Amino acid sequence: MTQTLCAADVLARRLYEAGCRHAFGMPGGEVLTLVDALIKAGIAFHLAKHENAAGFMGEGLHHSDGAPVILVATLGPGALNGINVVANAHQDRVPMLVLTGCVDAAEEHSYTHQVLDHRAVFSPITKATFRLDAEAADLIADKAVAIATQPRNGPVHIDVPISVADAPARDRGSRRAPAALTRPEDATLAQALSWLDAAQRPIAIIGLDALQEQAAPEIKTFLEHHQIPFVTTYKAKGILPETHPLCLGAAGLSPLADKHLLPLVQKSDLILALGYDPIEMRPGWRNIWDPAVQRMIDITPEPNSHYMHQASLALVAALKPTLADLTRSGTATDRPKWPCATPAQVRQDLAAAFPTTDDWGPAGVIAQCRASLPETTLATADSGAHRILLSQMWPCAEPRALIQSSGLCTMGCAVPMAIGRKLAEPDRPVVSFSGDAGFLMVAGDLATAAELGVAPIFVVFADASLALIELKQRGRQMSNAGVDLGRHDFAAIGRAFGGNGVTVRNRAELDQALQQALASDRFTVISAEIEPGGYDGRI
Repeated sequence: MTQTLCAADVLARRLYEAGCRHAFGMPGGEVLTLVDALIKAGIAFHLAKHENAAGFMGEGLHHSDGAPVILVATLGPGALNGINVVANAHQDRVPMLVLTGCVDAAEEHSYTHQVLDHRAVFSPITKATFRLDAEAADLIADKAVAIATQPRNGPVHIDVPISVADAPARDRGSRRAPAALTRPEDATLAQALSWLDAAQRPIAIIGLDALQEQAAPEIKTFLEHHQIPFVTTYKAKGILPETHPLCLGAAGLSPLADKHLLPLVQKSDLILALGYDPIEMRPGWRNIWDPAVQRMIDITPEPNSHYMHQASLALVAALKPTLADLTRSGTATDRPKWPCATPAQVRQDLAAAFPTTDDWGPAGVIAQCRASLPETTLATADSGAHRILLSQMWPCAEPRALIQSSGLCTMGCAVPMAIGRKLAEPDRPVVSFSGDAGFLMVAGDLATAAELGVAPIFVVFADASLALIELKQRGRQMSNAGVDLGRHDFAAIGRAFGGNGVTVRNRAELDQALQQALASDRFTVISAEIEPGGYDGRI
């Protein structure tokens, strides 16, 4: 007997086909059919305590399994609660399907309770928005998946009317064939090769697009063939191990790191931007080279619309085939690159600028966590001063070993991302780093960690301050206002939600707490109490 499908079933089956095995959200009556369809399709639904946290849990899981995020929200306030994480997915290039319930089209003309135009709200912060239709459910589902996962990745919204979710539908198997990877024409490749052969001081900047294309093998072969030192953005950290002799670390938000890296970029005679998406970068990286003076090759999946920089040679192409061509056709030379050894000096200067020897304070906390936790540890970072310091001090040996919000820089992301990451990879240690204010935004989802039975380690930098904002306030000689918090017992919050909770005040106590956390089958909140002002001169 042929099973009768409804429109929600067709949508759910297409998401399962795309690799999705988990959905996150908070249901309401308007999405019950949709949630039921997801479960029947083989996609587990996980209840979060806030839609924003639900989306970040999904993102944490995505960085492990590669499948699009599924965020489910009911109409009105439920949908609006997810605005932050959807905007973050748009700016951080995260493939996400945002599924919201809504009233039927005829109903919205006379029933106004909780009703608003979801598509108008989500349109500016998504790649596309659809209203599900039973007759075209398979087309809409395939379009949504294709748009969300094509370069550059991002969120797609589908509004699901109550009656449409239950309406009979069929899956006609409409699937768009994936586009072939593009490569530049031969004349363009020849020009790029001639510049590579002539360069004495080349440098590469590697970004998020390279990570999404999984181009690490081609990048490694290309850089080693031409002996080109490289910098990554924060989200591209680990695309090659940061112990690689050509690696100069990560850049993005640290003026202290920029003090060493930007002069090196400006001394280069050839800059190669390999999947470099400048949405992660602070204004100090805007127009730092003149393409009329320095040769600059930009290889990106989309034309430049950001104007953060300009190129001498702009290639809108896929990295993998382009770099393969530039490696196969290029002639390796024994002529030394950077004969003045400047990159090696910059590497030493960066290590000295971010030492691991502090007795305590934020740098001491980070250094001890890195020393105590296994090399296989996966980390998440919330926004704030600690994230800038952590991104410079936390070496990565693999892609996505440290995940964070770099485009939108949103607070409250680290805890839920760690929950999603641990759900995906329960056998690996997972640690999140939050400031005290960011932790308080999402502390309720410690209950979700307990309910899911996952055991991440949540490290809180407890300095009773919005440290980065206070530092900026002080730097502008303004009065202290709106940046101080109370000293709260974060360890007790962890215990109250069914986990472990420990307060530490030195490196020895932190090491002991981390070892106990690694051995526990419950999550652990570690409140690292530090004094305000610990970031002065350090970021």
